This record gives sequence, structure tokens and C-alpha cells, in this order.
Amino acid sequence: MKIAYITYSGEIKYSAANGFNEITGLLSYLQNKGLDIEATIWDDPAVDWTKYDIAILKTPWDYHQKIDAFKAWLDKIESLDIRLLNDYKIVRWNLDKHYLQEIIADGFDVIPSVFLERGWKGGLQPLFETLKTQSVIIKPCISGGSKNTIIVHQQAIAASYEQVVALLAEADYIVQPLMNEIQDGEWSYIFFNGKYSHTILKRPKAGDFRVQQIYGGSIDTLYPTAEEIAHAATYVEKYAKECLYVRVDGLMVNGHFVLMELELIEPYLYLSYGENALENYYQAILAQIN
Repeated sequence: MKIAYITYSGEIKYSAANGFNEITGLLSYLQNKGLDIEATIWDDPAVDWTKYDIAILKTPWDYHQKIDAFKAWLDKIESLDIRLLNDYKIVRWNLDKHYLQEIIADGFDVIPSVFLERGWKGGLQPLFETLKTQSVIIKPCISGGSKNTIIVHQQAIAASYEQVVALLAEADYIVQPLMNEIQDGEWSYIFFNGKYSHTILKRPKAGDFRVQQIYGGSIDTLYPTAEEIAHAATYVEKYAKECLYVRVDGLMVNGHFVLMELELIEPYLYLSYGENALENYYQAILAQIN
């Protein structure tokens, strides 16, 4: 059973965290466990995909910049009967943040959201009224790493309008209130094969809203209650039950977890922050392939 560990050709911006480099260290760990697995760049034209039985998405972190090529690559390896983890259907669903509309329609707790389609030239003021906020965050529906993500304040609508229209000329966007709770930290629950593994809290540096390490964010291990884990698990049970990995990201609002995103394609899994997380991941792979 030969496994492709899917990466990309760009710079790996995440270095060792908590004493472990998840990108290189995880691959070595899995190889030392006896898996026939090797790093493979998803859009490398020299790759012979016919030699692989399984592909595990790990760091194809430029897919959103090459979305048509990525979709074509998915079609190609699916046609070769290569099993993808996570599954093709769930990856295609999760590519575009419009998937949140389904979760909202199903009655789950999600950060309030308005979707603007490409070519939008409407008014900004109604967005603030709809979302009941004085500041909004606007980000592409297909994106990663806070790319092309901006904040617009209600008092600066006129100054921001042309920038927003220019962004909408290129893609669909999602608009959400800038939640004050982001300063308290973003919760990330990690599950493997539907089983809870660990939780981390990502906090932005002072004066920023981006929680990623590359922007100065900090990370701490959290130990949620059984009730909190069970609530996060409801999203997994409904939308990602059969997935090798799931990261459930959200905020605590008035003591209650509210979803920001379900990360089902290429999330950083913070394996060095959870007791037995590496082994949990490995055992989940074994369960999938067996």
C-alpha cells in the first residue's frame, strides 16, 4: 500500500512548534512506523501517480491560488482510483466557504455570515446593519492563511469601498462581524476518524486579528470539558464523520462555542500540543487503510 503525502512546492512557513516540526517530523514518524509513504508535490508534472494507492493531503497550501489546477488534479487522481484522505467529495465541498451556508441552514451555531458574489457593487452599509456590527472582516470564499482578508470599519465605508469592489471583481467573498472574542483566542478541536484527539487555543498578537504563528500568534494546549468536546463533535458527526482528520475552529461567545470554519483539506493539526496526538493520527491512518 503506497501512500503519497501531499505537499506543495512553496515555502513552508511553519517551523518547529512545541519542539516538533509537524511537516517533516510527521512524515518521518509515519515512515518509522513502517508505512510506505513519501512526500509528493501535488502539481509536480514529473510525478507518476499510478504508483500510489492512497494520497493523504497534508500541505497543498497553494491550492487556493491554483484552484482550477487543483480541481483538475483531484479529477485526475480520482480517475486513477487513488483513494484520497480526506475523501474527494468532502474536499470539494470544503474548498469554498459557501459550505457554511449548509451548516447555517441546518441550525448549527456559526459566526453570522453574508456572502457576496463575484462582481458585487452593492452598498456596504447594509452589511453592517445585517450583521449588527461596527466592523466586518471580508475574506475570499476560496482562500487560506488570511490572504486578501481585510477589515472594514463602519466609519470608514467611503474610504474602503473601492478596495472592496476591486476584491469582488476577482472572486466571491464572505463577510462576517469582526468578533471581539478573537482577542480571547480561537479554539481548534482536532478529531481523527471521528474520535477526539486534542484542543489548542490560538491567540493573535496585540493589535492584530490573525492567529497564525507567522503573524505573531501564540498557541496553548486547552483541556475542554466533556460537554465542550461533545458540542464540537456534533459538527464532526454531521459533516465529517468518516474523515481521517477534522479541525473544528471557532470562538467562545458568551460561554458557548460558535463555529468559524471546518478545516477538512490541509489543516495544521498541532500534533505536538496533544498527548498521544501523533499516535492517534497514525492509528487513524491504519484504521482507514485496513
